[in-house]
Formats: sequence, C-alpha cells, structure tokens
Amino acid sequence: MHPDDPSAQKLTDARPTTPPDDAASTERTIGRHRAPEPRRRALLGSTPVRVALATGVTCCLSLVAVATAQGNDDTPRTVEPLAEAVAERAAIADERASRSLDRDLAPARVLPSPTAKPTPTPTAVRKTPKKPVKPRRPRPVAGLDQAQMDNAKVIVDVGLEMKMPRRALVVALATAMQESNLYNLASDVLPESAQYPNQGSGSDHDSVGLFQQRPSSGWGTVAQLMRPSYAARAFYSALNEIPGWQDMSVTSAAQAVQISAYPDAYAQHEDRATTVAAALTT
Repeated sequence: MHPDDPSAQKLTDARPTTPPDDAASTERTIGRHRAPEPRRRALLGSTPVRVALATGVTCCLSLVAVATAQGNDDTPRTVEPLAEAVAERAAIADERASRSLDRDLAPARVLPSPTAKPTPTPTAVRKTPKKPVKPRRPRPVAGLDQAQMDNAKVIVDVGLEMKMPRRALVVALATAMQESNLYNLASDVLPESAQYPNQGSGSDHDSVGLFQQRPSSGWGTVAQLMRPSYAARAFYSALNEIPGWQDMSVTSAAQAVQISAYPDAYAQHEDRATTVAAALTT
C-alpha cells in the first residue's frame, strides 16, 4: 500500500484501544509533539563544569578532614598544605590588625609654663679654705695681764727655739720686766718707732721694744727692734757671748748684757720670772 493513500493514512492514525504497558511506547507515540530534552550528558561532559565540581568536592573533603582532626586529638592532623598556608596567612593578618589596635600613643610633650623657673644645674661644691687656727693664748700668771703674758710667751718660744736652758729664759724675762714691764714700747725720741705696732712709749734716749735696745748702739734697726721676736733673739745672742753667764746670778747676767745704770734692779723680778717660765714650758 502506498503511503500517500488516504486509506493507508487512516489506518496509520488509528489509536489502539488499550494503552500500551511500555512507557517507551507511550513516549514514542507522542514523541513527535513533545519538547526536546536537555542535553545532560553534553553539559556534564564539558571541561569547565567538571573542574568546578572537582574543586568543590576537594574543598568539602578538606573541611571534613580539618573537622575530623580537630575533633579527635588522638588522630594525627592531615591538613592539606594549601589549607595550612591559607590559615597561616589569616593568622598573620589578624595579628597585624591586633598590633595596630593595641599600639600605645606617643607620650605627649610637657611644655614648661612661662612662669616656671629653670632648675639650676648642680655645680661642684667649692670647699672654702679653712682659716688658720690661731694659737691659744696663754693664761696670765704672776699678776700679768694678757698683753704682758703674750709678750712673755714670745720670749720663751724664741729661747726654746734657740735651745737655751731654763735659766736663760728666767734671765730674759726678768730683764724685760725691768726694762719695759713686758710691754712693746716705742720711743718719744724716735717718731719712726710709733709707725710700728706698739703698746705705749718711753723716753729713755732712743731705747725701743721689750728690752729697750738702742738702734744707735748697734742692736738693729727701729723696725727690727720693734718686733718682739727679733728683740728676744738679739738678747739671747748677746747673753751667749758672755763667758760663764750660767754661773752668774740673774742680776749679774742681765747687767752683763744690758749694762744698765741700775745693775741691782733685775733681782726683784727673779721670782715672778721663774713662775712665768714654768707656766709657759709645762
């Protein structure tokens, strides 16, 4: 039968009264009139889709491995190197952020107030030189005042310096007691003598000082004889030139040096002179 025959077409279009049991038969019956199915096998078969699916599966497996390693302390960690690198970079970034947040502020500069005075720089303490201690003045004895006792000490000190014996000290003290009453006297005859420290004046020719020694007789200059220490030294030097003075009386020894008009006047001062010498040498 020819396909174009109308009878043939009618026979072809006739539907069976019983539906077929096969689902494929049904699809074939209406297959020409349904929409075409999507190309599933072609989509899954493309390379980009397969790469994306593989990457997702890998990430899921990594997360499962990390969770398993953290949940079980006895199981050794098998974290992928890539996941460790990502976690390490995240920790470094977090640490940097925390450092910047915890950074202390720089201390503020404190400007001095206009009225504040600058603190002086400590300087080396200069030690002031100590003043020389004055020798203690001797306590007066034998009825002498302080000035007389001071002059007596000068006479005794010079004698000790010259290694003179105690009897020479007594002779010198008795002589000064008679000649000047143990005062350093200037002379009214020599106005020059008043220019030097003195404790009064006399008028016996040009005699000056404790021993009333005369510059015109060669004892020394006015300036020298007005110094008690020089006058005492001159007296002891003259006494040493007298032979056997140690065996003479105080009066005779003093007269041998002074050649006074009153040779017996020195004897009256011997006791006081002895007392003063003892006080100044003990």
